[in-house]
Amino acid sequence: MKQLFISLCLFGLSLLAHSQTITIIDHETKVPLELVALVSENPKTFTTTNVRGQADISAFKGAEAIEIRILGYETLTKSYAELEAASFQVSLGVSSQYMDAVVISASRWRQTSSDIPSKIIAISTKEAALQNPQTSADLLGISGKVYIQKSQQGGGSPMIRGFATNRLLYTVDGIRMNNAIFRGGNIQNVISLDPFAAESTEVFFGPGSVIYGSDAIGGVMSFQTLTPQFSANDKPLVTGKAVALFSTANQEKTGHFDINLGWKKWSLVSSISRFDYDDLRMGSHGPDDYLKPFYVERQDGEDVVIENEDPRIQIPSAYSQLNLMQKIRFKPNEKWDFQYGFHHSKTSDYGRYDRHTRLRNGLPRYGEWNYGPQKWMMNNLNITHNGNSNAFDDMNIRLAQQTFGESRISRNLNESDREIREEEVLAYSANLDFNKATSSKNTLMYGAEYVLNEVNSTGFDENIGTGEIQKGASRYPQATWQSIAAYVSDQYKMSDKFLIQAGLRYNQFLLDAEFDTTFYPFPFTETHLNKGSLTGSIGFVHRPSKTLVLSSNFATAFRSPNVDDIGKVFDSEPGAVVVPNPDLEAEYAYNLDIGLAKTFNEIVRLDLSAYYTILQNALVRRNFSLNGQDSIVYDGELSQVQAIQNVAVANVYGLQAGLEAKFPSGFGFSSDFNFQKGEEELDDGTKSPSRHAAPWFGTSRVSYSKNKLYLQFYATYQGERKFEDLAQDEQGKTEIYALDENGNPYSPSWVTFSLKGTYRLTDKLLVSTGIENIADKRYRPYSSGLSAAGRNFILSLRASF
Repeated sequence: MKQLFISLCLFGLSLLAHSQTITIIDHETKVPLELVALVSENPKTFTTTNVRGQADISAFKGAEAIEIRILGYETLTKSYAELEAASFQVSLGVSSQYMDAVVISASRWRQTSSDIPSKIIAISTKEAALQNPQTSADLLGISGKVYIQKSQQGGGSPMIRGFATNRLLYTVDGIRMNNAIFRGGNIQNVISLDPFAAESTEVFFGPGSVIYGSDAIGGVMSFQTLTPQFSANDKPLVTGKAVALFSTANQEKTGHFDINLGWKKWSLVSSISRFDYDDLRMGSHGPDDYLKPFYVERQDGEDVVIENEDPRIQIPSAYSQLNLMQKIRFKPNEKWDFQYGFHHSKTSDYGRYDRHTRLRNGLPRYGEWNYGPQKWMMNNLNITHNGNSNAFDDMNIRLAQQTFGESRISRNLNESDREIREEEVLAYSANLDFNKATSSKNTLMYGAEYVLNEVNSTGFDENIGTGEIQKGASRYPQATWQSIAAYVSDQYKMSDKFLIQAGLRYNQFLLDAEFDTTFYPFPFTETHLNKGSLTGSIGFVHRPSKTLVLSSNFATAFRSPNVDDIGKVFDSEPGAVVVPNPDLEAEYAYNLDIGLAKTFNEIVRLDLSAYYTILQNALVRRNFSLNGQDSIVYDGELSQVQAIQNVAVANVYGLQAGLEAKFPSGFGFSSDFNFQKGEEELDDGTKSPSRHAAPWFGTSRVSYSKNKLYLQFYATYQGERKFEDLAQDEQGKTEIYALDENGNPYSPSWVTFSLKGTYRLTDKLLVSTGIENIADKRYRPYSSGLSAAGRNFILSLRASF
C-alpha cells in the first residue's frame, strides 16, 4: 500500500512537471486568444497559442524574459517563474498603443515590426471578422493603406505607393506567387486566395528585392494560411470554425468550414470555402455616366441588345468561386518541423465588365468578353530545423509547385468568330533560408532561391454558327523563365535604442521564348535573355525614448522582363495593339523611406512615413514599329503598333499617415491617410502622371467596445483626379470614367459612410452585421471599370469549436 501511495505521488509530480501548458485570454471578455506569439531569446524558442488560447511552453523553462505579443493587445514580458507562479494563466488587455506585431514578411523569419527599418502592417483577424471581406483583395483594402482597383467583380488589383500589378509581389506561406505572365495591366490573381483561410496578412511597404527578388518594387503582400495546431496535452485537439455570410448588394452567399485535428506530434487542418455573387448593384446617387443602360444576350442565333430594367445592376458581373486547402504537419521533436500544404482555387467564367461597356458605332463592341475559369493550385513542403550549429541557428527549406490557368473568350457583336486564348503556367521554386545569431547583438540572415516558370499559351478560333474550331494566334510565345539568386542580410543592435540592418542580393534571370510567325510576321522566331541584377538595402531604427521611434531605409529593387513584357500580343485599347519586343532589360528602383512613430500619454499614437522612389529604365508601353510599319490590322481594325520598351524614368513620392486614439468608456478613433504622386517620362521628354499612383485616399474610424459588443462607424474616401492629371494612356478611356463639363474623362472624389458591429453570443458564437455605403453613393474607385457596391446590408454568423 505504501509503495502504491509513493507511486501515485511520483506520478502526480510527473504530471505536474509536464503541465507546462499556458492559457491566454482576453482580460475583458475572457475569450481565449488564438495566435498569441510567445518569444524567448534565451533559450531561443517561439510558439503560438491555438484556438483555445493554449500553448505548450516546455521549451521555455528557465527563461528570464518571455515576450507575449498579439496585434491590438498590450505586450507583456514575463519570466518562466512568474508564469509558473500565476499557474500559467495570462490575460491581455486591449490597447491601440502597442500595435507592433510579430511579422515574417521582412526577412522570412519572425521579427517584431518595430525592429524593422521598413514600414510593415499586419491586418488583424478581429478586423477581418468585423469587415467580412468578400475577397483577399478586399481584405487588403480594409487596412486603409492599400488601394484596390477593379475591372470586374471577379477581380481586385492592389496599388501600393504608386505601383501595382507586376511591380508588387505576392507570397503565400512564404512562396512567391508572381509568375512569368504577370502583366503591367491590372491583374486579379490575389482573389485566388481564400480570406477565411488567412491566419495572418502582412503588407511590407517599399522595395523588398533583397529577400524576394524581382517585382518587389512597391511592396510585398504576405499571406500566411492556417497552420495546423498541435495538442498542448495528451488529449487530441479538435477545433475549427464555420462561417455563413450574406450581403444584399450582390446577393452574396458565402460559406466556409475548417477543422483542425492535433496530437502531440501530428496535426492537420482542412478548409473549404464557397463564394457565390450575383450581378453587383451600384448606388443611387452619383454620376449617370456609370449607369449600365443595356446588356447583350444571344437569342435565336443573334446578338440582341437588351434594355437594362435597372441600370444600376452591372450586367454581367456575377461569378462564383471554390477554395480548398489541406495541410499536414509533423514535428518529431523540438528541432524539426515538417509541413505539407495543398491549395486549390477555381472561379466560374465571369465577364470582364469594363469591356462590356465599350461602344463602336453606337452599339456595344462585344457580343461576349469573358474570362474563363481562373485556376490556381499549389503543393508546397516547408521544413524548419532548429540546429544551433556554427553555420545557423534555424534553417528553412521551402519547395513548391504551382499551376496557374487563365483564359479569355471574346467575340465582336453579331460576328460568328469567337476567339479563345488559354494560358497555363507551371511554376517550380526552391528556397533555402538560414538565421544565425552571431552574438547577443547581431543576427545574420542568408539564403538562396531558384524559380522556374514554364509558359504554355494556345489560341483557338471557333465559329459559333458551324461549331468549327481552328488554330488561332496565341497570346504568348512558348517560353521558360528562370531566376537564380543568393542573398545576405544582417541586423546589428548597437544598443537598446539603436539598430542597423543591411542586405545584398544577386539575381541571375534567364528567359527563352519561341515565337509562332503563322499569324503575325515577326522579324524573329526566338529570343534569349541571360542577365543579372544586384540589389541592396541599408536602414536603421532609433528609439530616443519609450514613446518615440525613428526609422529610415534606403533600398534598391528590380524587375526583370518576363514573358508578358517580351512576348505578348493583345489590344491595349481601341485602335492600339501591343506586339512582342525581345530587346528588353531589367528596370531598377531606388527608394528612400523615413518613418516616425510617437505615442502621447499612452492615449494617442501618430505614425508617419514619407518616401521617394526613382524608377529607371522603366518598362512602359510606347509606340513601336513592326517590319517598318507603325500600324497593322488587328481584330479587323487598323491599330497603332506599340510594345513594352525600356524608355522611361518614373518618380513617385508620397506620405502615409496614421493616427490612433484611445478614449475612456471603450471609445476609440483611428485614421489612415495616403498621398502619392507619380510622373513618368514620355517619348518627347515631357512628363505624364503615373497610372498607378492613385489619388489621395484613406479611412477614418470611430469604435466602441464593451464586454461582448464591438461597433465601428467609419468613412472611406478618395480625392478627385482631373482629366489633365490622368495618365496619358488613361485619357482616352471614356467607358470607365465619369465625364467632366467639357466631356473629358475624370475620376470624381467620393466619400462613403458605413456602420458595422460584432456581438459575441457565447464564447463559441459570433454574429456580425453592418451597413456599407449608408447614403447609397454611386461611385467608382479610380482607374476601375466597375462601380462599387451601393447600400449593402451584411449579416454573418461565425461558430467556433
